[in-house]
Amino acid sequence: QSMRKYEMMFIVRSDLEEADVQAVVEKIRGVIANGGEVTNLNVLGKRRLAYEIKKFRDGIYVLVNFTATPEVVKELDRVTRITDEIIRYIIVQDVA
Repeated sequence: QSMRKYEMMFIVRSDLEEADVQAVVEKIRGVIANGGEVTNLNVLGKRRLAYEIKKFRDGIYVLVNFTATPEVVKELDRVTRITDEIIRYIIVQDVA
């Protein structure tokens, strides 16, 4: 299985404490690290959402760049989807 570059952006609920946000970030980092490698992780902070998502008007944006196999990405997708603290996410293949 070949490793490919990916970029993931996810939005964490804005009502969480700092420690809880950090826990979510570490959870995601851990899933990627299990077969992939995080090359860059940046908590961009709280931003206004373009529209309301699950009753939230703003969210904490996190950007992750990583290399991984398709299996890791599939698992990341599954875990992210069932993580209640994450209200929106997208994983794209990095073409650069």
